[in-house]
Amino acid sequence: MARFYEQHGRRPSRAAGLAVAVAMAAGSAVMLTAPAAHAQVVDVNYQCKTPIGNKGAVSPIDIKSTASGGAYKLVMSFQKGVSSSPVELGKGAMKPTALIQLGGAESGTVPVAGPPNDQAIPANTPIKISDLSGTYTPKGSGKVTFTASTLTIKALGTTTTCTPSNHPEPALTLDVKGSGGGSGSTGGSATGGGSAGGQLPQTGPADSAVALGTLGGTVLLAGAAGALWLTRRHQRV
Repeated sequence: MARFYEQHGRRPSRAAGLAVAVAMAAGSAVMLTAPAAHAQVVDVNYQCKTPIGNKGAVSPIDIKSTASGGAYKLVMSFQKGVSSSPVELGKGAMKPTALIQLGGAESGTVPVAGPPNDQAIPANTPIKISDLSGTYTPKGSGKVTFTASTLTIKALGTTTTCTPSNHPEPALTLDVKGSGGGSGSTGGSATGGGSAGGQLPQTGPADSAVALGTLGGTVLLAGAAGALWLTRRHQRV
């Protein structure tokens, strides 16, 4: 940059240099305060109460999120089956649902649901659970954790309830900005495939970052205007 000014016989003004520095600092602040997410695969030891007795199985589970307006679509995936049936389950005979436990800045649960089985499940084989989805709408602001909780399997008029017995770690952590303006509130509930409701004006770290970026842009414009005025003044002289 200095060589460019030497070749063209110009030197940058202090105002322009200061404006560029402030704009770079503002941009860095925006990047540092951007919302963060952390996901991991967690082994969940499900203990299931079935119509024919108790069964247990460990399944690796992950929970992924996709931001959608002021809400998040959650998808809970099972890598292994967690129960079995003594008889064949025909296509569409099994319907899974589950709860995701909220922690950190919020409490409560988010219900998730999946489609019925698209293929017949042979007798005495692990029941593969399809991906379960639901919508979470933050009410508070801060870091929220998402942990696998109760799994319910309904099939052939029976209900099997599976509960984690190993106190699994959170499979997902999000820095969220809620519409309620407070932390520790009841978790946003939703049904599988549901949509988020209307949102109120939001406040939180992301808004502060936007405000700081706007301030940096204002200073940049002011510095550029000052540099232009100085240049024109020197030309008149």
